[in-house]
Amino acid sequence: MEYSYIAIDKAGSRQKGVIEANSQKEILAFLRTSNLTTLSIKPITATKGLTISYLNRIKNGDIVIFTRQLSSMILTGLTLIEALNILKKQNNKPKMQIVLNDIIDRVSEGNALSQALENHKDIFSEVYIALIKAAEAGGLMDKVLERLADNLEKSEDLKKRVRSALFYPGIIMTGVILVIGIMNIFVIPQLGGLYENLNLELPLTTRIVLSISKATRQFFPLIIVGMVAAVFLYRRLAKAEDGKKIIDKVKLKIPVFGKIIELGVLDEVTRTLSLLVSSGTSIIDALEITAKVANNYWYRRAVTESSTLVEKGISISNAFENQNIFPQIVIQMTKVGESTGKIDESLLKVSEYFERDLDLKVKTLTTAIEPILIITLGISVAFLIISVITPIYGLISQIQ
Repeated sequence: MEYSYIAIDKAGSRQKGVIEANSQKEILAFLRTSNLTTLSIKPITATKGLTISYLNRIKNGDIVIFTRQLSSMILTGLTLIEALNILKKQNNKPKMQIVLNDIIDRVSEGNALSQALENHKDIFSEVYIALIKAAEAGGLMDKVLERLADNLEKSEDLKKRVRSALFYPGIIMTGVILVIGIMNIFVIPQLGGLYENLNLELPLTTRIVLSISKATRQFFPLIIVGMVAAVFLYRRLAKAEDGKKIIDKVKLKIPVFGKIIELGVLDEVTRTLSLLVSSGTSIIDALEITAKVANNYWYRRAVTESSTLVEKGISISNAFENQNIFPQIVIQMTKVGESTGKIDESLLKVSEYFERDLDLKVKTLTTAIEPILIITLGISVAFLIISVITPIYGLISQIQ
């Protein structure tokens, strides 16, 4: 819940702010550690709270900066507690300060950093915590943190590229639907009434357009209800396991976009698995954790089943091959990694291959789709305009 507070610092200056916390007691403890005297704490109303919560939420970029700075500070010789305290003072997000405050308290009590992070799994992913745990065991905290920051940046960049590839066509199609909808509801009925009054003989295309317009106006409330129901059913379906199977399979089968989604999943899976293995995580644990980052039911199941097969003594490459879902390049490069003893490097090269392929497909798509969508929009609007204006030209010809 969001709370607003007013406090006084040692110099007697008033300070105001907003903090997300579970209780007022948690805020009082935070303000006390910041050497502030609390004057008032008030809960924020729901609407305002949602806005402030969105603005103050901890983003992936905040975690990347935190990880990279922590790596640099530990590399310079600072202790973990010293580094965390400096980061807390430098951070200007109240929610992040509360998280760091809790981590500092737990580490000061003798807990490992990975144990302290486990209390904030909504912010730090399982991959993140597993890598910190492996770094603590191997004594390579600074190097693992640096690689982790690189991995987080690549992961966010990958998501942005996939979203941008899907966003532009979505906007154009929404524009087409809105233009057609507005013409069907407001423009075409007016012209239809005019044609009826003039008893004009209408061409087939005009009759089709007028019929569609009439149906749209007549059933408009049902269309809106149907759209809302479709969104609701989709969300319910996406939460159920059987629904995820169907939706994720359909996503992979969509022409062009399905390949982009698949490459994104493969890049994420191979890169994460490479990072976990290189940090010293056991291959079975690495596969189990990697399965959770696979943003597709079928690949998630394939990685989980591969983990089970590896546990029984089957090689990773054979386990992948048994799933009938991984491309041959993944299987072959995994075999190379197993034979050379450098599976993490082989997986990283595969990840870089998928990343390059994804970049190429996204660039090709964005280059090709713009003229295609503009032509589609132009043809749709032109068909409507010609259909409704043709009778007017016919009328003018008769008058002349």
